[in-house]
Amino acid sequence: MHVSQNWIDIAYLIAACLFVLGIKGLTKPKTAVRGNLLAAAGMGVAAVVTLLNERIVTYEVIIGGIVVGGLIGAIMAKKVQMTSMPQMIALLNGFGGGASFAVASAEFFSASSSHDTVSMIAIGAAILIGAVTLTGSLVAFAKLQELISGQPMGFPGMKVLNAILFIGSIVGIGYLVANPGNEMVLWGLVAAAMLLGLFLVLPIGGADMPVVIALLNSYSGVAAAAAGFIMGNSALIITGSLVGASGLILTSIMCKAMNRSLTNVLFGVMAEAGEAMDADEVYAGKVKSTSAEEVAMMLETARRVVIVPGFGLAMAQAQHAVREMADTLEAAGIEVEYAIHPVAGRMPGHMNVLLAEAEVPYDQLKDMDQINPTFEQTDVVIVLGANDVTNPMAREDKGSPIYGMPILNVDKAKTVVVVKRSLSAGFAGLPNPLFAKDNTLMLFGDGKGAVLDITTALKEG
Repeated sequence: MHVSQNWIDIAYLIAACLFVLGIKGLTKPKTAVRGNLLAAAGMGVAAVVTLLNERIVTYEVIIGGIVVGGLIGAIMAKKVQMTSMPQMIALLNGFGGGASFAVASAEFFSASSSHDTVSMIAIGAAILIGAVTLTGSLVAFAKLQELISGQPMGFPGMKVLNAILFIGSIVGIGYLVANPGNEMVLWGLVAAAMLLGLFLVLPIGGADMPVVIALLNSYSGVAAAAAGFIMGNSALIITGSLVGASGLILTSIMCKAMNRSLTNVLFGVMAEAGEAMDADEVYAGKVKSTSAEEVAMMLETARRVVIVPGFGLAMAQAQHAVREMADTLEAAGIEVEYAIHPVAGRMPGHMNVLLAEAEVPYDQLKDMDQINPTFEQTDVVIVLGANDVTNPMAREDKGSPIYGMPILNVDKAKTVVVVKRSLSAGFAGLPNPLFAKDNTLMLFGDGKGAVLDITTALKEG
């Protein structure tokens, strides 16, 4: 079945419109589900039209790919916990880059390929960016899954090696453009690009993972756009361009939220460190523990309560328990809001997704700029595992690696209750002086269990 060019162009235009509407929908929690469905529908239209028009493989192979891929996707969607969503996103970014890399490689070895200047540039770009995205995303996945250490990893001369690999890759692409068909240069380009992906992400610490995920998402889009040029597929060019641009915008937003430059994140450069603070020195004799019953008593007399979710909430899967506690407080006439830091959790929007799953009203989710001026008028703040994004060292300690990073000023509230298993450091590996402040109480234990205990005490009271 061969579809006329006019119908192909119309279908691709419809798909592009659905992509744009989908991305627009994803900018707000209320329209995010609809936006996701619109974007998926757009991809479905583009895929079906491409497969019907370009009979490169038989329908049996197409159907087999749909069945196998759909089954894997369905299992991942059902089985992967919300706490593991960041590493799944990293893995999917890698798959996107790997697909573009595979398309470009296949086109290079295709006997029917023209191998003209534009095609070779596109093939070289897709292989370089796709391979970097693939291996870089696998490293990000391994760090988030704790298969390897989340701390920066590297060796002397790594930055020089990265520069050599990048320059060598560009030279290799130039050589392929001038001398198409040289397989040895192609394999050299593949090896250099894969090593570059590894060495670019290994020295990046866990605290910068939200930025890395956004950036790798952008890379996967650019690689897809390059693959679109190779295949002459306008839908793929449009899709890749949209993903690349939106990923870059998100990366910029994340960098701003962390007061970090993209260059610093890419090359693992942290702020100049001063004298390291010892955790025992910060906490010794100053930490005050509390119980769920005491917290419930404080909440009963409060007029305004702010809940600060972090990765601890995700790990404990406490979002539904938190919603129940908030409902109990609201039934008693207490105002409840949620303070959302842009990089809380391990990916952009992580906390929004978790709370949306528990059907927390969207208007109660307040971003950092909205909520910070209100903490001084807040009676009780409950911090659930949000460590680095509430650390006063970011404001007060010029020698701290996180100095200058905008944080949630929870310490300005009348009382702060931190729910945490222990005094262990967050992703940045730093002690948190908030835990030792006079107005802070530590409720040690599992996040979900602690919140359920507080709710039970509130109801009994």
